[in-house]
Amino acid sequence: MRSLDLDYLKTFVMVIEHGSFSAAAERLDLSQPAVSLQIRQLEKRLGVPLIERVGRKARPTAAGAELLAHAGPIEAAVSSALEAVARHASGTLGRVRLGTGATACIFLLPPVLKKLRRKHPDLDITVSTGNTADIVKAVGENTLDLGLVTMPVSGRIFEIIPVLDDEFVVIAPPGMELPKRITPSALAALPVLLFEPGGNTRRIADAWFARGGAALKPIMSLGSVEAIKELVGAGLGCAVLPSMAVRRPANRGTLAVRSLSPQLHRTLAIVMRRDKRLHRGLGETLRALQELTGG
Repeated sequence: MRSLDLDYLKTFVMVIEHGSFSAAAERLDLSQPAVSLQIRQLEKRLGVPLIERVGRKARPTAAGAELLAHAGPIEAAVSSALEAVARHASGTLGRVRLGTGATACIFLLPPVLKKLRRKHPDLDITVSTGNTADIVKAVGENTLDLGLVTMPVSGRIFEIIPVLDDEFVVIAPPGMELPKRITPSALAALPVLLFEPGGNTRRIADAWFARGGAALKPIMSLGSVEAIKELVGAGLGCAVLPSMAVRRPANRGTLAVRSLSPQLHRTLAIVMRRDKRLHRGLGETLRALQELTGG
């Protein structure tokens, strides 16, 4: 692959645009011999003549016309690259790709993102949602920079930072009679909605029932916490949800919210690759997550 001197390419374009070596030299603040030398060096590097004289005007040869067609996109690509790098040199924060579960995205992240946006308006954050396994896989493959996921998570390549202990609660529609102690066996006797299988949140709930010796067959499994709350509010049954999903006063005013017995918690943790370069934007996002949760 032959290297291409971008200054020589710019000189070539100027000669063609202005029709002469002297006019290009004047615009570039160079001597005419310097312009001629650059064109000769460019032709030597590419192995073909690029400019021919037609009368007193300099015009591109067939090869020169081909090069001219690529010169604009080359200049635009180089300018874009330099601008992108300059943003880092000038202290701008760049891009952060964050993955988390749908519940945390709805009920935990908004204050974090609002704070970051207010403090760092040039920080570009993209948020993806999915289950823990998918997010951890994406962090490992470096298609995500950070994951905020439900423990357990393991892997030697990961830095794992626990940040929040979130209690599970049972929610029920107004008027539904709940037992005094919400044990696994007592809850299994009621119509129950749960998260869909496959994620750590569902596995934690299933393990709680199993430890209590209760065999639960939920009447419905859904992937949306908002859908579960709507169905509970409609009287379809009760549900086991992370407490962050019902912290808002509006939720507690329309739904009965009770702790489980024994209590059940999940731990949310930040996961990132140990070898991840902690650029400024990533560091600011990491600190914001830890500050919000008391980490």
